[in-house]
Amino acid sequence: EGAEPGKFLTPDSRRRAVGALREQFEVSERRACAVVGQPRSTQRLAAPVPTDDELALRAFLRDFSRQRPRWGWRRAATAARKAGWVVNKKRIHRLWCAEGLRVPYRKKKRPLRGIGVSVGAMCPIRPNVVWAMDFQFDQTSDGRMLKLLNVIDEYTRECLATDVERSIDADGVVACLERIAAERGTPAYVRFDNGPEFIAYAVADWCRFNGTQTVFIDPGSPWQNAWIESFNGRLRDEHLNGQRFDSLLEAKVFTEDWRIDYNINRPHSAHGWLTPVEFVEAWLTQQQLTLA
Repeated sequence: EGAEPGKFLTPDSRRRAVGALREQFEVSERRACAVVGQPRSTQRLAAPVPTDDELALRAFLRDFSRQRPRWGWRRAATAARKAGWVVNKKRIHRLWCAEGLRVPYRKKKRPLRGIGVSVGAMCPIRPNVVWAMDFQFDQTSDGRMLKLLNVIDEYTRECLATDVERSIDADGVVACLERIAAERGTPAYVRFDNGPEFIAYAVADWCRFNGTQTVFIDPGSPWQNAWIESFNGRLRDEHLNGQRFDSLLEAKVFTEDWRIDYNINRPHSAHGWLTPVEFVEAWLTQQQLTLA
């Protein structure tokens, strides 16, 4: 930590360092081992030959990292177990580091402003109680704006919709809510900020006619809408930052594909590393057992 160079933490790394010192400075093995901190017995011991099982697991991790460049070793461990590997997370972490795999850090800190109300007020206790909504912005290759309306279920973490248009007003918000409600029913609450699209009379009328209450967060306090903000970060990091959209249609198709993949394949630590779809199925099974 700090300005000092990093340590050689594994025998293999120290073995390579000893060889580099001997070759570059023409010193003895004893001297090189003393500098690196490598026991001479360990240095003379041949490096272990990886088994076929370990080579196959390393290949799986490399392939996983290419397919999911923004997913880390914990989700790789979950994917490995689902693929049939009998392996614990410590071994996955060790091989992940040995292969030099990592997720580049992109997040930028922003100053905290607004009112410090407790995060997640009115937390739901079952699906379809609280829907959270928010907007995101991107652009196509010609510089024209894309506006995304994201809707999630706060309990299951499902992404219910990611509508992509050039512009979305209050009528577009109502149309999105109407489409989701036709498939899942209306929620008890919807949570959003004080944007003009959300405080409009059209949205208020839809909520009143469908018996849905509104929960507005305080101005400048996005942490009060923590679940949708977390989803926005995943969408930006795993999809929008890695795509170049040439047209509105392309953005719609790719974003909808990502939404489906998110619901079906992306595990969540809050759900015990279950995907949103798997969590809903487990919840429904538990409810049926409780009723029985």
